Amino acid sequence: MAEEDMAAHVGASRTPQEVMEHYVSMYIHGNLGKACIPDTIPNRVTDHTCPSGGPLSPSLTTPLPPLDISVAEQQQLGYMPLRDDYEIEYDQDAETLISGLSVNYDDDDVEIELKRAHVDMYVRKLRERQRRKNIARDYNLVPAFLGKDKKEKERAARRKVTKEEKELRLKLRPLYQFMSCKEFDDLFENMHKEKMLRAKIRELQRYRRNGITKMEESAEYEAARHKREKRKENKAAAAAAAATGGAKRGKEDGRDGEFAAIEHLPGFELLSDREKVLCSSLNLSPARYVTVKTIIIKDHLQKRQGIPSKSRLPSYLDKVLKKRILNFLTESGWISRDAS
Repeated sequence: MAEEDMAAHVGASRTPQEVMEHYVSMYIHGNLGKACIPDTIPNRVTDHTCPSGGPLSPSLTTPLPPLDISVAEQQQLGYMPLRDDYEIEYDQDAETLISGLSVNYDDDDVEIELKRAHVDMYVRKLRERQRRKNIARDYNLVPAFLGKDKKEKERAARRKVTKEEKELRLKLRPLYQFMSCKEFDDLFENMHKEKMLRAKIRELQRYRRNGITKMEESAEYEAARHKREKRKENKAAAAAAAATGGAKRGKEDGRDGEFAAIEHLPGFELLSDREKVLCSSLNLSPARYVTVKTIIIKDHLQKRQGIPSKSRLPSYLDKVLKKRILNFLTESGWISRDAS
């Protein structure tokens, strides 16, 4: 090496490392170096493809490990595993920004800046393309598309995902690009833990309201509460069965529950089927209907005999009810139409 040759030339008193340090300090960083080496070297060539973060650095679009999918699935997706690329990429025409660029010796400053702007736009598109690939890889979108999402199956195996959580995950999908898959999984796991803790707190508060202060007493309380709820369920089932039986009997009688509101009232058995329908539709009790019917027919007979009518209709009979009943009695033939 050069420093070893220089050390041999100087003599055995200096090591190659000492010779190198002396040269750098005295001839490069010393007064001699400052006088001979300019701060800016004109026409120096810059390597823009170096991995130090230049605009064309390979580190900007470093390929990820290839996807573990079959050859048939690769063909289905148009995926090239050795390059981690697809036949149709995001912003497929991005390369047209720089495909026609060339550096000419006679370019003026405006043309140079324009070409740099094109390169900058192209780099931004490459970064966005790689960002989308990283998100797809992080969230296993390709295996999910192919029906082979192992992470989702593992998550489902750990605990059952509720319908509410699935809906919330769908709503938060636009935020996936700002968080990693692990961060989102941790978020939903913590939300699930919070929900369970809140439920446990409500349960403990319920125990406290019922005078239970020790966990060993809660088992006896839950057993008694279960028995009470069982008795309530049995009573409700018996009531429902009785109601069903009553409705069935009514249907067998031809009523089918139509007159349930008035069939137990006094005078119901005195009505014809058409009168039952009328009272049910008017929400009028059978006794009141019979009273009104009697007064109207009596007045009608007295008018036909030329006797002035002095009876008054009950106060609960408004104009609408009176008209409906008069029309019914007329259509049924109880009174003549001129009387109505």
